[in-house]
Amino acid sequence: MDQAALQHILTGLIVTWENEVIEFKEANDNFPTSDIGKYFSALANEANLRNVECSWLIFGVRNSDRSIVGTEYRSDAVRLQGLKLQIAQETEPSITFRNVHEFHDGGFRIVMMEIPAAPRGLPIAWKGHFYARAGESLVSLGLDKQDAIRNQTLASDWTAQIVPTASVSDLDPVAVQRARDAFAQKHANRISAADIAGWSTETFLDKAKLTQSGRLTRAAILLLGNAESAYLLNPNPAELTWKLVGQEQAYEHFGPPFFLNTSRLYQRIRNIQIRLLPADELISYEIAKYDQRVVLEALHNCIAHQDYARNGRIIVTEFPDKLTFENEGLFFEGKPEDYIIEQKTPSRYRNPFLTQAMVQLNMIDTMGFGIRSMHETQRKRYFPMPDYKIDGSVRMTIYGGVVDPAYTRLLMQRTNLPIGDVLALDRVQKNLLIPEIMVKHLKHEGLIEGRKPRFHVSAQVAAATFKKAEYIRNRSFDDRHFQDMIVELIKKFGGAKRQDIDTLILDKLSDTLNDTQKRTKIGNLLSGLKSKGKIQNSGSRTAPNWQIKE
Repeated sequence: MDQAALQHILTGLIVTWENEVIEFKEANDNFPTSDIGKYFSALANEANLRNVECSWLIFGVRNSDRSIVGTEYRSDAVRLQGLKLQIAQETEPSITFRNVHEFHDGGFRIVMMEIPAAPRGLPIAWKGHFYARAGESLVSLGLDKQDAIRNQTLASDWTAQIVPTASVSDLDPVAVQRARDAFAQKHANRISAADIAGWSTETFLDKAKLTQSGRLTRAAILLLGNAESAYLLNPNPAELTWKLVGQEQAYEHFGPPFFLNTSRLYQRIRNIQIRLLPADELISYEIAKYDQRVVLEALHNCIAHQDYARNGRIIVTEFPDKLTFENEGLFFEGKPEDYIIEQKTPSRYRNPFLTQAMVQLNMIDTMGFGIRSMHETQRKRYFPMPDYKIDGSVRMTIYGGVVDPAYTRLLMQRTNLPIGDVLALDRVQKNLLIPEIMVKHLKHEGLIEGRKPRFHVSAQVAAATFKKAEYIRNRSFDDRHFQDMIVELIKKFGGAKRQDIDTLILDKLSDTLNDTQKRTKIGNLLSGLKSKGKIQNSGSRTAPNWQIKE
C-alpha cells in the first residue's frame, strides 16, 4: 500500500479508536518482542471471534489522547521485517503478520502491523499460551472462547470427528513413541524431554491435539492407528498407495499409522544415484534421483490437504523418470505459484484439526514454506521444477532426471538466478507458454532464443557451458595425481584389490579413452608404482592384492 492508502486506514482506525482488534502504542526501540507476540495472539484470536479479516497493532500513536507522536521502533528496515520470522517461530500454529507497514505522517514515523485473523478452528498461541483482549487489557483466552474457535470447523472437518468405539489400544505403540519423540523435538525450547516422557499416553495425545476431551479422533487413527484400526474409518479406505509403472509393474497399499508409513512408502521408491558434471569442475557430481525431504514434504502435504469426505486414497505413482502425487480435492487456498513467488501464508485449511496435529508432530508447517522449499531444492539439484495439475484432484509431479540438458547446464552455470526466472525457464524447456513480459525479460538477459511459441534456452549459453564441461571430461590429471590416489587408498585400508582401484580411478580418467584403454592406463600406473618400490603385490598375478612396500 502507498502512503496515502496507509494514512487513510490510520485515520479510520483512530476514529474507531481502541477496541478488541486495534491496539495503539508509542513504543520505543526497546519494546519487547515477547509483548508483541502476546498482542499478536490476542488480536488474531479476537479478529476470528468478531469475524473480521484482520486486526492492527500500531506503533507511533499515543494511547491517552490519540495524538500521532512517532516511533523509533526498529528504524532499520531489515530488523523491522525480521520481526515476521520471530513471530512465526513462536506462534502455534505458525503464523505471522500479513505485512509490517512503515510510513511518515506529518514528519512522524508510524509502524502499522497487519495481523491476520486466526484460521477457523485454530486459536493462535504465543509460546504455548493463548491470549485475548478484555477492553484494552491483555488476558488469557478463556476456555469458552477457545471452544468457540475450535468448534467453528468441528462439523465440517472430517478429521476432527470423534471415533466413538476407538481406544488407546487401537494405536500403534511404536508410532505413539516416535510421535512423542517428534513432539519433544518440536517443543524442545519450552518443554523438557523428561517432562514429555513422563506424560501418560492420554496426556500426550491431548497435548499433540489428537483427542477431544480425551476421546480419539479420526486424525489420531490416521496418524497413529495400528494397521487393524483402519476399519474404524469406513467407508474411507485410509490408504497411501505406491504404484510402479513402466517395464516393471508393482504396487503396495499402506494403511495407518501414516506417521510411520510415509517413510515406508518412500523406501519403495527406486532412488538411484545420477551423475552430473557441473561446469568448471573436474569431478562429476552424484545426486540422488529424488530428494527424501522433497518426497516426504509432498506426501505429508497430500495427507494434510486430502478431502477425506470423498473417500479416496492418496496415490504415489513411480514412472521411470518422475513421481506423481495425487490427492482428492481442489487446491484449497490460492494457487501453487502464490506460495512460490509471493511466499503466501495460508489463512485457512481443509482439515484444520489434522493439520494442527501434524504441526505438533513436526510433519509439516502451516506457513506455506513447503511448496517453495521443494522448488528451491529442485533448483539446487539442477532438476526441473515440480508441476501441478488441478482437475477435481491435485496431481503434483516431481522429476527425477533431466528434461532439457540446456536448462540443466544453465542452472549449473547460473546458480544465482531468481526463482521467477527459473520457473519461466522451466516452462520453456517443457514447451509451455510464459507471459510476454517474461519473454522480453529472458531475451534481454540472453537466456532464451527462438520465436513465439517455440522458445528454447539460449544456444549460446548452453553451448558455452557444454564446451567447458566437454573440455573437463576430456582432460585428465597427470599420472602422479592418480598414483597418489592409489597409494592413499592402499594406506587407508591396508591393501587394495584391482577391482577397488578400478572403482576409484576409472570414471576419473579422460573420456577420450575407451574402457580397454582406461584399464591399460591403470595397469601402467600400478607398474610404475611397483617399479618405484612404493607398492608390492602380495596376491597372485590373476588376483593381485596391492600393499605398501615396507
